[in-house]
Amino acid sequence: MNRQGSLKFRADAARAIADTSLHIALKKATGTFSSRRAEAVSSVEDFESLREQASSIRQNVLDNMKSYLEMFTSNAEKAGASVHHAVDAAAARRTVADILSSRGAKRVVKGKSMVCREIQLGEYIEKQGMEVVETAFGEYIVQLEKGSPSHIIVPDIHKDRKQIGSLFAEKLGVEYSEDPRDLAKTAGKVLREKFLTADAGISGANFAIAESGSLVIFTNEGNGRMVATMPPLHIAVVSIEKLLPLMKDLPVFMRLLPRSATGQEMTSYMSIITGSRKAGEPTGAKELHIVLVDNGRSEILSDECREILKCIKCGACINVCPVYRTIGGHTYGGTYPGPMGIILTVLLTGLAKSHHLVDASTFCGACDEVCPVKIPLVELIHKLRVRRVAEGFSPVKEKLGMRVFEAAARSPFLFSSGEGLAKIFWPVLSSLGGEDIAGRLPDPVKMPFRRRME
Repeated sequence: MNRQGSLKFRADAARAIADTSLHIALKKATGTFSSRRAEAVSSVEDFESLREQASSIRQNVLDNMKSYLEMFTSNAEKAGASVHHAVDAAAARRTVADILSSRGAKRVVKGKSMVCREIQLGEYIEKQGMEVVETAFGEYIVQLEKGSPSHIIVPDIHKDRKQIGSLFAEKLGVEYSEDPRDLAKTAGKVLREKFLTADAGISGANFAIAESGSLVIFTNEGNGRMVATMPPLHIAVVSIEKLLPLMKDLPVFMRLLPRSATGQEMTSYMSIITGSRKAGEPTGAKELHIVLVDNGRSEILSDECREILKCIKCGACINVCPVYRTIGGHTYGGTYPGPMGIILTVLLTGLAKSHHLVDASTFCGACDEVCPVKIPLVELIHKLRVRRVAEGFSPVKEKLGMRVFEAAARSPFLFSSGEGLAKIFWPVLSSLGGEDIAGRLPDPVKMPFRRRME
């Protein structure tokens, strides 16, 4: 399911809430990541200072995006890469497909990339007659089941090992096992042959260094490094906000990103790729193409919610969000779930297609507390809610109900009278409200709070 913002959010959420196995998988995974993050963060004395530095660096990128894009393009090309600028998803897909077709590519191995999901690159390439193989373990599982990811860091977070074991037995014809080591070995055996015979590799990048034209890729499985170095052709698809000005900025994010994403002090593999393979170098792609994707981000730069582009896609806000932890990622109906996903999806697709997503927050503030680049996520979601009302996407009954409540809340007499009447007429009001307004609210309390304090 990839509707890029779904007007069926409430119905999908109701179904997810009823899925017991989903709850168990989400609770275990997000709970583990959150506790590991807390432990990893506690070992860093200057963590808040690092957050301030990271926020400042990312803000600098937003304020000077054009100049850093020009710097990165120039330096990447000097290092031997070919850089392409894609204004939207269609242009990015065509650019990648044309490069692959002109080189006669038939099999493509692919690393995990959210922007590739966003522009639906894999599906497009397959329609051109090429085989596309996801090589990250979680993405490979999702591809086997012909599904979609439900988390930006752990795509298969919604599945347990029994489900994965059954999937492998069905799709790969192997003996059933739910042992994680057996499952990893099975996937590794299949993917090894794909790597050895691939004509091209496609990756994303966590960061792009303007100063040197370098790409930085963090992975825990090593597949990202293999995608970028084993095939003769490497295509990196990178959204334009991934820039960092200088190489000396990278250590700040090396300390922040792994701790925020998976609770590790450092990911297993960090690759810095600068240009194509040089004479005498034993590894690396012989040909490197970098596709810089805008796809609406230039418009977001001039929006009041532009700070969302500071996001480094760590997933920390997703892991602590009580809404996500209840309904999972598929309910959001697009590429990006959780608090950051609400904002980014609405800005990329427009309120008309995704205005229901702004309801997917309790405003508890947990996401603000864990964001490594200090994005004011709650504030941005609130701005989108205000915009939804101003642009007329709130139901008429909801607007009317809020006006009545406002009038009552301004008058102690009316408010007190309303509390008394609510006990009598609440069943009627609930039936009229249905699933959209009063039907989703709790029953009135028998004793109002202020009377308890008398």
